[in-house]
Amino acid sequence: MALPRGKSYIRLDQVSQEDIDNLIIRVNSCTWRQTFHIQPVSGLLNDPNGFCFYNGEYHLYYQWHPLGPFHGLKYWYHTKSTDLVNWTNVGIAIKPDEYFDSHGAYSGSAVEHNGNLYLLYTGNTRDENLVRHPYLCIAVMDEDGNIIKSKKSVLNKVPEGYTEHFRDPKLWKADDKFYAVIGAQRTDKTGGVCLLSSSDLLEWKFEGELATNLEHFGFMWECPDYFEMDDKGILIFSPQGLEPVGDLYQNIYQAGYVVGEKLDLQRRELIHGDFIELDRGFDFYAPHTMKDPGGRRLMVAWMGLPEIEYPSDINGWANCLTIMRELSLRDGKLIQKPVPELQSLRKNKVEAADIIRDENKMVDGFSGVTYELVCEFEQGDALEYGIEFRAGAEEKTVIKYDAIQKKIILDRTLSGKVIGSTYGTERKCRIAGDSHKFQLFVDSSSVEIFVDDGEETFTARIFPDIRSQEIRFYAMGGSAEFKAVKWDYL
Repeated sequence: MALPRGKSYIRLDQVSQEDIDNLIIRVNSCTWRQTFHIQPVSGLLNDPNGFCFYNGEYHLYYQWHPLGPFHGLKYWYHTKSTDLVNWTNVGIAIKPDEYFDSHGAYSGSAVEHNGNLYLLYTGNTRDENLVRHPYLCIAVMDEDGNIIKSKKSVLNKVPEGYTEHFRDPKLWKADDKFYAVIGAQRTDKTGGVCLLSSSDLLEWKFEGELATNLEHFGFMWECPDYFEMDDKGILIFSPQGLEPVGDLYQNIYQAGYVVGEKLDLQRRELIHGDFIELDRGFDFYAPHTMKDPGGRRLMVAWMGLPEIEYPSDINGWANCLTIMRELSLRDGKLIQKPVPELQSLRKNKVEAADIIRDENKMVDGFSGVTYELVCEFEQGDALEYGIEFRAGAEEKTVIKYDAIQKKIILDRTLSGKVIGSTYGTERKCRIAGDSHKFQLFVDSSSVEIFVDDGEETFTARIFPDIRSQEIRFYAMGGSAEFKAVKWDYL
């Protein structure tokens, strides 16, 4: 069962249970289903929402269209965890069943208040001419997991000067007041971020637009997220409409951040530095952060992009979320590291060390479909070195260092089924030094690579044949020394 795209606003309760069961059977028959990533039980997953710690557990919601791998009628789906690794599906959290979210419960965030969890989200509606009209909506979850939506919108009109692309509120509390940044498009079709405020989470006031030095930076800023770290203000957002510049902005849409002084809430001003991409790979969008009880700033993102088709579509599902990452600030740059809780997945450790010269080498025990691999290279005089993984006779995904360009390169030209080839099959970034460390988290249809302990990251979906399981270490144009350790994740 797959709904035609023209019927994308059909609700889940309008489809027979038999059709839903058949769809789930088709989804579960897919060899590209992930093993340690959050993924939809069926249909399409996109933006993570409402990431928080509440009532002794981590809670995470995400955009979900259950009836097919395309952007149809969106629900909020709820999953939770005690350890950031093992997630339990709770089920639908918010249904699009009111006048203010009739065409989808879109992105938002969460904050605890008076013992309850408040979910602030964008209600999407369309009129008889399919013209969009967004609303700002609130729902409240109690300690037993019961969620009740407010019967009215808390902001029902787009402020003057902005189009109907006004969405994705991200909440925080400062002193005794609540604030939210929200993504916006000005009427001149440029992107920006606006500020909202509330004293009780139920009545909201439009404060105005945040002043930045990025006046003409794409046509829409989605999923803004403001937080403070090390006495700095950090604004994450996903700008749409940036033109490629060298190795930058190669994907259809981007995700990144600016670092600067703390946000001046009275003047609505953010003094900041350059925009920096959060990930150098192919499939990373709509990142969402939270501060956990230990003070860590954690981030998760949609491992996918809008308007890109994926090979799993034929099986009735699309997309997943990244692993959870811990953020820190170093020299004005966000450093990303996998949360240490992921080490609980490690099984069957194997190690290797060798010097390789103009060769491509396999090592006993180094192969597989789902694993963590850490490899440190000392360059020697090699012109290029790296790792080929999920490799077979005709397939391979490659992470490498090119000493001529002095760049780290992720190459998925031969990764299996083609994805988004219009936007190229390589991603590159310049990085200091000739010796580098690669930490790979490889799942059935993805890889997340942390370079030099999180100095850079590369995230990508890959869709190789199940038989492509080889791992090969190589050096070209000279020698390189490596030491590697691998843990299975099954």
